[in-house]
Amino acid sequence: MKNFKFLPQAKEGLKIGLINLVVLFLLLEFGSLIFYYFKHQQLFYTRERSEDLQNLGINLEGVRVGESVIERLHPYFGYIQKPSPDFRPGFKYNNYGFLSPYDYPYKKTNKNQVIVGVLGGSVASNYSIYEVQNKILEKKLKQLPQFKDKEIIILSLATGGYKQPQQLITLNYMLSLGQKFDLVINIDGFNEIALANINNQNQLNFAMPSASHVQALTGLANNSLSTKALKALLSIKDHKPKIKNALETLKDCPLASCHVIMSLYTQELIKNYHRDVARFERYRQQKADDDKGSESVIYFYMEDRVLPDAEIFQEITNNWVKTSTLIHQVLSANNIPYFHILQPNQYYPTKRVFSEAEKKVAFSEDSPYKDSIKKGYPYLLKKVDELKANQINFFNGVLILDNTKEQAYIDNCCHYDQPGENILSNFVADSIVNVLKNQPTP
Repeated sequence: MKNFKFLPQAKEGLKIGLINLVVLFLLLEFGSLIFYYFKHQQLFYTRERSEDLQNLGINLEGVRVGESVIERLHPYFGYIQKPSPDFRPGFKYNNYGFLSPYDYPYKKTNKNQVIVGVLGGSVASNYSIYEVQNKILEKKLKQLPQFKDKEIIILSLATGGYKQPQQLITLNYMLSLGQKFDLVINIDGFNEIALANINNQNQLNFAMPSASHVQALTGLANNSLSTKALKALLSIKDHKPKIKNALETLKDCPLASCHVIMSLYTQELIKNYHRDVARFERYRQQKADDDKGSESVIYFYMEDRVLPDAEIFQEITNNWVKTSTLIHQVLSANNIPYFHILQPNQYYPTKRVFSEAEKKVAFSEDSPYKDSIKKGYPYLLKKVDELKANQINFFNGVLILDNTKEQAYIDNCCHYDQPGENILSNFVADSIVNVLKNQPTP
């Protein structure tokens, strides 16, 4: 009978506990609603739902939830992305490994289409995506009478890590297959300096494809990756299904608190994914434990020494001018206008003032690019007059982000957040329009 005396107390305790849980849930949900509103500028329950994972507010730059190694060696381009789907609606890694809505060669479906080729690395690839989605170039070209009824088709020949002479080689290869262009844009500079100097530090000829990309692939091809590199690859592989499942759960969250918690969880998974990618990059050059110096079946032009800064940056910039000039000559012979854009980068000091929040995102003391950009960009800028003397439509974009107070960078490498993408796209479009406004329709 004594046990029954405690039943009312137990019931009262359970009731209080349930009330506390409900209050806690309501506070969590209310706080999550406020957090969501300030982040997305809309109410969670009345938000516009979309299948586009980009609209979840998660930065998926550089994340592929398929294979552990997304690049494949290519006999002409050095490497490409494996043809596969992409998380952005309407895009895919096409039959040539470029991120595009179309397979190549692309043929016009009507006479009013204007085909724009885009060359460069990941910044150029992201520019292509932003252009397809926002049509800034098309809108500005349509202000000109000769482009009034035109439809702009953006064809990206850009891939993360590409640097000269890959742009030159890729363009000529596609032209040889019969791909038609009405104008071509080349957005580069960062990879030419930063990645070519990493090649130099590894005694790989600066004009060879990026060591950060091809040496990892050749290590796999030769079965010569170190144990640490293989462990990093396995960890990357382990993260991918977790990220995919987290994104699916996040997309279907019915409550604001669920959305906030899953957002934080997903961002942590992506942070760990990028950490393991960085580890793989760090370990990829180490020989396998049982590798006694066996030769690679893939040949690279190597150097017998690491070239000093003055020498390597001079060679890089000479090559940069020469390859851009060759692109111009090939296109000019085919009556195709060519536009060369030097991209801005946070490690080249300008008058731009960064907020404390952006500094945390955009800069890293351990960046392998920081010193190269500070030292190498001035060499590029000294070549501007030579490019223009070669009749190249060259536009220096180094200062275009200086006047924005919004966060322009999305990472501590070189990539832009939405405001930065918008500024770059408008700069490119305005530069092209100013050249073409007195020219006939392509």
